[in-house]
Amino acid sequence: MTDAVPLRQRLLSIDALRGLVILFMLLDHVRETFLLHRQVGDPMTIDSTEPALFISRTLAHLCAPVFVLLTGLSAWLYGQKYQGRRDVSAFLFKRGLFLVVLEFTLVNFAWTFQLPPSVIYMQVIWAIGVSMIALAALVWLPRPALIVLAVVIIAGHNLLDGLHFDAGSALHIPWTILHERSWIEVGDSLRLRTTYPVLPWIGVIALGYGLGPLFANGMQPALRQRYLLLGGVGALVGFVVLRAANGYGEKPWQAYDSGVQTLMSFFNVTKYPPSLLFLALTLGIGLLLLLAFERAGQKRWIGVLATFGAAPMFFYLLHLYVLKLLYVACVALFGLNHGNYFGFDGMGAIWLMALLLPLALYLPVRWFAGLKARRRDLAWLKYL
Repeated sequence: MTDAVPLRQRLLSIDALRGLVILFMLLDHVRETFLLHRQVGDPMTIDSTEPALFISRTLAHLCAPVFVLLTGLSAWLYGQKYQGRRDVSAFLFKRGLFLVVLEFTLVNFAWTFQLPPSVIYMQVIWAIGVSMIALAALVWLPRPALIVLAVVIIAGHNLLDGLHFDAGSALHIPWTILHERSWIEVGDSLRLRTTYPVLPWIGVIALGYGLGPLFANGMQPALRQRYLLLGGVGALVGFVVLRAANGYGEKPWQAYDSGVQTLMSFFNVTKYPPSLLFLALTLGIGLLLLLAFERAGQKRWIGVLATFGAAPMFFYLLHLYVLKLLYVACVALFGLNHGNYFGFDGMGAIWLMALLLPLALYLPVRWFAGLKARRRDLAWLKYL
């Protein structure tokens, strides 16, 4: 039986989901830019975090897991379009290196505006790049072995939480890169911050690649959607059961006098590195959203989201520099109003800016997405 859902529609749902989490990322980066005087921890401190800030930060938790999962899925689809695993492996390796270089240069400068840098933050683009390099090797595994390895990494990496190697140890740097959010001292004038330890993200990208055949041309849409439903609901049920038991890989949640704070505590999970519960919650929601977007068909709002999702790296770089220039302009116009920072007084202004910026950025993003679609002869465009 042939697939009744055209390939374009299936890809549209993937781009739409990527576009949605990109907008959640924008919200979080607006918060990081204009609410820097109200930094949040990981996990957050419930007693000092109001619900609006908690919800905004928790929405942003969807971004990295969903994006990395879709990166793995897109890599499988790339292999179906071209010459299989050899082309996929080569492309993943080259694009992974490109993203690592991008993180250390244009992305880091967008955050710090400092040349030469005294600190390089190894964040999400770094993690995606390293994960792609790892997947370049893992694609040669049989699919069942790849999925088992992905699940073992995602479910088992919290068993390693107690391991730590001091700066003098030969294992300090590799372990810090893999699983510990820490500092790497390069010299007297440069430090590296491993904001995104990469081991769990390698598991997530491998899982996304393993899910690829669900989107093959011959897969019946009803069967694919059933798997997405079972996977999403199963992950969320697993999250609730493990979280309720206050076990494995997370700081315990607690009951407060306020029901809202109790609920916040329950969903207050660790991102750096992402715990099993963090990934179960976010990937479960992500799979259900992917299902919902496919069922929604080609509605106009799906197309708008897909436009943002069709040019994610362009949007990422563009929004970082726009936010930095807006911040510099506000400091020049209004000065520092919160100690060493300029910032908004509350979440209302953060949400307003996060709603207005996509309107301003939509046309350039649509132009670049169209350029990528038209100019297949420009090989470098597929790296952005």
